[in-house]
Amino acid sequence: MATARLDYVAPWWTYWLHNFPHFNFLFQSVNNTFRPEEASYQQSLIFLSCIGAVGLGLSIIALAVYLVCLCCCRRSLDEETKRPDTCCVTWVAVITGLIVCSAVGVGFYGNSETNDGVYQLTYSLYNANHTLDGINSLVAGARSNVEAGLKQHIERLDEIFASRAEYLQALRFLQLMVNNIIRELTALPDINKTKIDLAAIADQTAFIEYYRWLTYLLLLILDLVICLVMCLGIAKQSQCLLITVFGFVIPSLILSWASLGTGTATAVGTSDFCVSPNKFIVNQTKDFLTADVAHYYLFCSPNLQNPFQQSLTICQRSLTTMQIQIQGLLQFSLPIFPTAQRDLLGIQRLLNSTEFNVHQLTALLDCRGIHKDYLDALMGVCYDGVEGLLYLSLFSLLAACSLSAILGVIFRLWTLMGSREKEYNDIDEEDPFNPQARRLSFDPRRSNTHSFCSYISSLGSQASLHPPPQSSSNSTIQPPEYMNQSMLFGGTPRYENVPLIGGGSPPPSYSPSMRTTYLSMTDSQIRHLRTDFQV
Repeated sequence: MATARLDYVAPWWTYWLHNFPHFNFLFQSVNNTFRPEEASYQQSLIFLSCIGAVGLGLSIIALAVYLVCLCCCRRSLDEETKRPDTCCVTWVAVITGLIVCSAVGVGFYGNSETNDGVYQLTYSLYNANHTLDGINSLVAGARSNVEAGLKQHIERLDEIFASRAEYLQALRFLQLMVNNIIRELTALPDINKTKIDLAAIADQTAFIEYYRWLTYLLLLILDLVICLVMCLGIAKQSQCLLITVFGFVIPSLILSWASLGTGTATAVGTSDFCVSPNKFIVNQTKDFLTADVAHYYLFCSPNLQNPFQQSLTICQRSLTTMQIQIQGLLQFSLPIFPTAQRDLLGIQRLLNSTEFNVHQLTALLDCRGIHKDYLDALMGVCYDGVEGLLYLSLFSLLAACSLSAILGVIFRLWTLMGSREKEYNDIDEEDPFNPQARRLSFDPRRSNTHSFCSYISSLGSQASLHPPPQSSSNSTIQPPEYMNQSMLFGGTPRYENVPLIGGGSPPPSYSPSMRTTYLSMTDSQIRHLRTDFQV
């Protein structure tokens, strides 16, 4: 059953990013072909990364304008002495917090996708490096077997068979086959000449990716902490928590804009590579790989012939021919030259080892293994990697805008808290309805003064034993005006048995018995009462 051959097709978002305008520092258009070694192309990516700096500058300008307008509005508010409304600020804070939480969710997904793509890239690089190291070791092993081992055995056999011309002719034929094998093995690619260590590239990529992933993770957690502390600060109306939020927002805002610029430049540069990766790789390997070899491994088409197939076939045929020759010499020369057995068996072992290496080399040089690693690396970078960078750029944009709004909310809440404290400070301490004034007016020296109500109650109890004569005029006395008002609003007159003397409250209402007792007091009792209440 034949397996379907996979072909690489660049995703649509790489073409969209590839079409982004590329400008150098002089605002001149630059070709968007992936050429990282050229200074103009490097300038175009740096120019794209400046988006973060532009966004940070616009945020600072917007916050400065908002702060100036807020100061002007606060002055007009102080002039009007109007209590500010915090409902709008609260809703803005809630909406901003929801946007930040949504952006954090997008950031977690993008960070995971980018990490998966880079992991797939490094895994493919390690596999490809393992394949290339295997090819290099097999070629080196086969050449050492042929050049060193076979030549030594043939030289000793040449001395042993010196008296037999037919055996010497067989040895000359073996030497010819050895030279053919050496020549064909030399034509195979020498990995040491490439000067490209894929394992080192994978290690460096994994190292950078780990710290990139960790930085984004800490930034995401910081944004969540900012939302939590901001909610606590608004709920508790705490200026200390607002100062803490302000201290967290400033570095997070700078990092968000910086990550936006870096992520955008990285995504655009990677997309430039993903649109035409084969062209870039052919240009990079032209110094040590021919074009047909590069195309064979990059495309791995059935129509393309293996460029090493001819060399491998010649090696295989030469080894088979040498095996036949050695079998013949073992059969016919040993009865005459028994000392040649050791060298002939040694040659046979080397031929078996070399033939095994050639079979493994044929399998490793097939394009399917390396091409699969190449496709996996492209899929990881151009699909998961670039997609994750897009989500991270979206997170950075949303987080930066939301954090700017959070700074505006902090400024507004700070002014509201300041105006509220000013309202508290503007309260008159001599106001009889001010609880603080009542607390300040309390004098401990008055704690021993008899209560007016208790004194009247005592007088009332004494009067109940000896009731004073009442005139007819007292029986027709109308209740005071405040008692009439209480009757109008409450239906029945309101009587307070414990009047609040010295508390700064409105005059209390008294019961008819208390009023009658007070009116029945003599002048001496009234003077005694006044003396007791003097300070």
